Amino acid sequence: MSFEITGTLVKKYETETKGESFRVRDFVIKANDGGQYDNFVKFQTTQDRTSIIDDMNEGDEIKVHFDLRGRQWQDKYFTNLNAWRVEAMTANSAPATTSASSNNGPGNFPSANDEPVLEADDDLPF
Repeated sequence: MSFEITGTLVKKYETETKGESFRVRDFVIKANDGGQYDNFVKFQTTQDRTSIIDDMNEGDEIKVHFDLRGRQWQDKYFTNLNAWRVEAMTANSAPATTSASSNNGPGNFPSANDEPVLEADDDLPF
């Protein structure tokens, strides 16, 4: 099950290597949830996903796609918010992925804004 949240990037931590080959990186956003109190949310990225926030700067508005991960260890329970995708929010609030390039290149998919406009006066009965 995946979730998403938007907010302001507050803090990016350095990538840490745990053991011989496991990499982890954390970052924090201030959620745009409209609540009375500030809502700071810490996310974790692992392995090849530690670079998904490289192009983001503190203060940027972003959308984070994440999964909930929980585990038990010695009768204690831990929960992580495992981020797997981060998008920069543009001025018009439309998401732009961190790996976005020109729309003419191979591998780029159309967005909802690219939907063709249909004329209302056609002859189809439906």
